[in-house]
Amino acid sequence: MADSRARRLTALIDGLTAAHVDGLLITSLPNIRYLTGFSGSSALLFVSTRDLVLITDFRYQTQITEEVGDFARISIEPQSLWAGLWQQLAPFTYLEVVGFESGHILHRDFQRLLEAGARWQWRPTVDLVETLRERKDAGELALIQAANGIATQALERTIPQVRVGMSELEVAGVLEKSLRDAGSEGFPFASIVASGPRSALPHAHSSARQIEDGDFLLLDFGAETKGYCSDVTRTFVVGHAAPEQREVYEVVRVANENAAHGVRAGMTGRDADAIARDYIEQRGYGDLFGHSLGHGLGLEVHEAPRLARTAEGTLAEGAVVTIEPGIYRPGWGGVRIEDDVFLGPDGPTILTSFPRELIELG
Repeated sequence: MADSRARRLTALIDGLTAAHVDGLLITSLPNIRYLTGFSGSSALLFVSTRDLVLITDFRYQTQITEEVGDFARISIEPQSLWAGLWQQLAPFTYLEVVGFESGHILHRDFQRLLEAGARWQWRPTVDLVETLRERKDAGELALIQAANGIATQALERTIPQVRVGMSELEVAGVLEKSLRDAGSEGFPFASIVASGPRSALPHAHSSARQIEDGDFLLLDFGAETKGYCSDVTRTFVVGHAAPEQREVYEVVRVANENAAHGVRAGMTGRDADAIARDYIEQRGYGDLFGHSLGHGLGLEVHEAPRLARTAEGTLAEGAVVTIEPGIYRPGWGGVRIEDDVFLGPDGPTILTSFPRELIELG
């Protein structure tokens, strides 16, 4: 971990030089965890070529020592992190231009920069840390693989318990207990359990609707291991699948397979998206695939890069991305199949091991 942090910090400092800032104030908690290992919910981090200062409050004085050690200078503030920040920065006479994360700061905190921090020139920066986070090292990849293994175990334990008449919320309860039992530290997002016509809602909230015979049942969920996430979706039929359900499911399955095996580091997010989208369009369902193909995955369940029709950015070698094509027909139902894929130097590696063939439950 110490070596990883040192490499990340060195790479970030190179980015500060390119951004023409003397230091960077980091307010994004995932970025702070990535750089220092600190997992608390309250922190500010200042980075420069000469200093690394991590500020938190009394609640975390033991935890921060265990997680960060002497990698950074730690300041425990009894009242305001921001008051502590100004106190810590005051002796740094070399500071003139300081960057801040423009995508991760509240307006009231921006006002603090302009008022209490008026002695420095503040410059907005974008994605200096997020760009580094796209490329997963071996340790990060192992944690995402572990989170995928937990998700698979949980799904294997859940589906034998699904019955006609259960509510979506009941199924979500079984699934989330199974995730905990399998070792998940938390839930990266609220588990989606959508049945029947509600499976056509790509981001449905699990509801009190009772599952009926012949329903699609869509489960979208994730596990978490030491902060790193998995993101998995599978769609089932409760009872016997109708021919039309089988047809739609097969189109999505092939689109998923094509994209998961065809995506490569170095291609644009738009070209990756097109692998699945073009096939779905050829089969006549293009208008029913309205969201993007996928997104990056790591300390956050949605992070860079993007795999979408509008994504011109290049997919970095070492990224982990989701591949999640879907077809959604309002009032009828929907199918999505989602896997997590590592973009390695020799091509993609699918990290999600649960079967993709249509499974009938009950």
